[in-house]
Amino acid sequence: MGWGSGERPGRRTSPADDEWNRASALCAAQLPLVWLAWWYCAVAGRDDYGRTGGFLGIVCVPLVLPVLGVLHATVQIMPAAVLADLGPVRRHGPRWARRAVASALVGSGWAVVGRLLWDWPVTVTLPWFAAVGILPVLGLALLRRREWGGRGVWLRAAGACVVLFAAAGTGVAALADEYEPPKLSTGRLTGDWHGDGGALLRLEPGGRAELTRVPALPGVGASRPDAGARSDYTRCDGTGAWTRHPGGRGGEGRDAVLVRVDGDCGLETYWTIGGTERDPELFALFGDPDVGEPLVLARGSAGQP
Repeated sequence: MGWGSGERPGRRTSPADDEWNRASALCAAQLPLVWLAWWYCAVAGRDDYGRTGGFLGIVCVPLVLPVLGVLHATVQIMPAAVLADLGPVRRHGPRWARRAVASALVGSGWAVVGRLLWDWPVTVTLPWFAAVGILPVLGLALLRRREWGGRGVWLRAAGACVVLFAAAGTGVAALADEYEPPKLSTGRLTGDWHGDGGALLRLEPGGRAELTRVPALPGVGASRPDAGARSDYTRCDGTGAWTRHPGGRGGEGRDAVLVRVDGDCGLETYWTIGGTERDPELFALFGDPDVGEPLVLARGSAGQP
């Protein structure tokens, strides 16, 4: 792939290999920007359900980006280059424009594959898959006038990525709205809260609670029936008590509802208040807080994270 800073004596890389190397470097360089755009559109200003995220992922980013860049170039950018240079297509428009359109078409094809194999929503994946091929194609058009290859194009791409990510990140941080959980009074907390798996938590005035298949922390030595593949919670039926806790556990976090179950089904569980003022939610994290999926209770119907 031409990772060295120069050509080895007696060995020359083909133009196709040079272009693949450049495309891989450009694809890897844009991935942090793509992630930043996705974060702003899909995550910024929304409830993170108390998940802290892991530092290991940040450490692994420099190792993963080159691999993902090579993969992206292989499945989208280079096939688009072949498609754009086919005989019937070559007569229409400049080369960079043909490749940009071809890249969008290939990306759209992968969106359809995602729909067929994994049921990904095409309305979401198609714009993203089509758009992520535009910058590498335009970058290849600019690099075609320069003799950058091998390790040099990767180093330049990495430097440009850091600068652009820092500049874009500063702008996104300034524009992004900070999430604010709703403030629910004791009166607004009373009523039925529904979750997946048929969970129903009924909070009654006066502090009484009724539970139907409501997840709870298991007691020492308690069995975990009906938890499926999960072993970090059990599901409880019966009655209990609830209280509103400003600040949640320890008084240092978000407001929460503390539910205590009668009997020996499960331990007390803090259900943190989340969602919005219009659509409030209660959620609890079981297991690893970095990667665990929250279990959500919402008004009216099954809650989804």
